[in-house]
Amino acid sequence: MLPAHDQALFPGLQGHRVEVDDGVEIDALVGGSGPPLLLLHGHPQTRAMWHKVAPTLARTHNVVLADLRGYGDSSKPAGLPDHANYAKRVMARDQVRLMQTLGHEHFDVLAHDRGARVAHRLALDHAERVGRMVLLDVAPTLAMYEQTSRAFATAYWHWFLLIQPAPLPERLIEADPAAYVRDVIGRRSAGLAPFTPPALAAYERAMALPGAAHGICEDYRAAAGIDLEHDRADRDAERHLSTPTLVLWGAQGVVHSCFQPLQEWQRVATQVQGEALPCGHYIAEEAPGLLLERVLPFLARRGTVA
Repeated sequence: MLPAHDQALFPGLQGHRVEVDDGVEIDALVGGSGPPLLLLHGHPQTRAMWHKVAPTLARTHNVVLADLRGYGDSSKPAGLPDHANYAKRVMARDQVRLMQTLGHEHFDVLAHDRGARVAHRLALDHAERVGRMVLLDVAPTLAMYEQTSRAFATAYWHWFLLIQPAPLPERLIEADPAAYVRDVIGRRSAGLAPFTPPALAAYERAMALPGAAHGICEDYRAAAGIDLEHDRADRDAERHLSTPTLVLWGAQGVVHSCFQPLQEWQRVATQVQGEALPCGHYIAEEAPGLLLERVLPFLARRGTVA
């Protein structure tokens, strides 16, 4: 039986917990019928972020809503000195093993924010497994770090807080986890209005779990270190994403104002299309109808991007 916080948001889905690494378990919700579709969330959220679109997606897909390593109800292992156990390469492998255990050798991916960074690495390292991929409101990590400006650093202050050595950022978050969640999501263009009370409660509950603050910090520490090493190695080797990819971003968001998302993805991917939507960062909660209008036809197609 699903816990109360999942029942309120996802009636009809079933809970699964899968060991994907030595002692590391990924917690997921599964339901619907049709081709498998893996949904990966962002920060400081959990799989709860999909509650406005998952019921519709489940009509045509077998949806798998996973909590990333370090987030939600998934395991939150202590970070290694080089943060390698939170590298996107490792977090992507988590999801491959989850999907394999659920019986899916091949699948599509819909991912937001941090989850989109995991999906990027997943489609690079396991290209044979991913049919089509949708990435929400991100530019490639390497491009964002290399093009950091004062405007970006001010708006994405948490990027630079969370990479500080432990335990400083962990201690600050743990002092008031709910305030941290509300400050991060509420300072974006739409404020707190897009977030339903059950979803906001789910994010606050998850952030207060033991190890949650450390897990998210390790995700960001890896992104500012070992992940950049992997990305630079791909660039030097001229290794590109080959998965047909749709990128969508919010016209009212920081990614849109500080970067050129489609052009940046075109530098690292061979089959990519995309557009800005009239919303902010949290597309699945701010503009769920528009998201579904773009995602469902894209996933229904097969073959290359037109």
